[in-house]
Amino acid sequence: MKRILSDKYFAQAKKLFPGGVNSPVRAFNSVDGDPVFFESGNGPYFTDVDSNEYIDFCCSWGPLILGHNHPGILSKIQEAVVKGTTFGAPNKYSMDLAELIIDNNRFIEKIRFVSSGTEAVMSAVRLARGATGRNKIIKFEGCYHGHVDHLLVKAGSGLATFGTSSSAGVPEVFANETIVVPLNDKDALESSFKKHGDDIACIIVEPIPANNGLLVQDAVYLKFLREICTRHGALLIFDEVISGFRVNFEGASGFYDIQPDIITYGKIIGGGMPVGAYAASSEMMSNIAPEGAVYQAGTLSGNPVAMAAGYAQIKACLEPGFYCNLYNNTRNFVNELNQHAIEKDYPFKMNHIGSIFWLSFSKDRISRADQIDGDKMNYFRKLHPLLLDHGIYLGPSGYEVGFVSDAHSPEVLKTAAEKIKVCLAKVFS
Repeated sequence: MKRILSDKYFAQAKKLFPGGVNSPVRAFNSVDGDPVFFESGNGPYFTDVDSNEYIDFCCSWGPLILGHNHPGILSKIQEAVVKGTTFGAPNKYSMDLAELIIDNNRFIEKIRFVSSGTEAVMSAVRLARGATGRNKIIKFEGCYHGHVDHLLVKAGSGLATFGTSSSAGVPEVFANETIVVPLNDKDALESSFKKHGDDIACIIVEPIPANNGLLVQDAVYLKFLREICTRHGALLIFDEVISGFRVNFEGASGFYDIQPDIITYGKIIGGGMPVGAYAASSEMMSNIAPEGAVYQAGTLSGNPVAMAAGYAQIKACLEPGFYCNLYNNTRNFVNELNQHAIEKDYPFKMNHIGSIFWLSFSKDRISRADQIDGDKMNYFRKLHPLLLDHGIYLGPSGYEVGFVSDAHSPEVLKTAAEKIKVCLAKVFS
């Protein structure tokens, strides 16, 4: 495929933005070639500025569970936007969306809308600290929670240590309030609580880790997180910015039937518009200003356009059979490619949960970040440009997951599978 205008725009963009992009992974540094600039989308497809069409498995990193340009969402946006883009004041659209979510989710009683997943996580951690009067938090190696200072840390040396900054600009004093432990390691958690239990405000975890590969956890381990938090008076935060409304309507909380103390959401509840949220029991949320002493605010929080878009999308997700159909389509797509890899004896396996999938260049089950062989990401580096040339778009990093939307029909997925097979043959030839 020729990408003449994309290349031209990227050259211009590098003069305007750091690295030519507004979010690092978009720079294509982990794959060969330069970023593709897109112009339009419809259903499971989107089209670049050079008029090349792709089957989209990035889905804007997850929000587009109904696909691009969904008529129901567009109609609701148009209804709202002609009345005003933002008021900085209460509006009925936010109430409608909140009511729809709360009435169909056993795990929350009140919600607060914000404008991004990062903002939701930042607010949830502050709420946990404010509600407990404690300072330290526990996170897991391989889980990403946005670019929050206290969470933009990596593991230090040793089994369970204070984190060290993984970004310039994050003071070590912030990182020192964060304890980083390996996933799926009960001993590391027990050790952390033994040393610091009286000052641990919360554990924060992606119950379905999907930012560093797809590291599906055992239900037993996730229930252990609930138990150890309860035992030590700490709070459990489920970061469901990706998994919320993706694996089922109640997210991973419903999938595993585990009650966290606080849940963060994003992506899907915006219908393609910028949004985030955090939610909990009425008692927990009473700590938030103006009711309580934990301050959080946002000019565009709950703006009518995002709320209207989210309402249309969330309502569609409640249609009978929606998640069953999405799961079955994803399973069939993944199984076809996995069976092909077995027949060809490729070092390749697609993992999935619900409509989230990941291309792993290993036949083994991977549930921890340290089980990923970084050298094998060279396979993905070779695969990605081949997929682009065959009209398949995945996020430009082998550590990123892919998504199937309701717009990806069995016929579209069959076509995509055949194209991926051709590309895999070239990679492993």
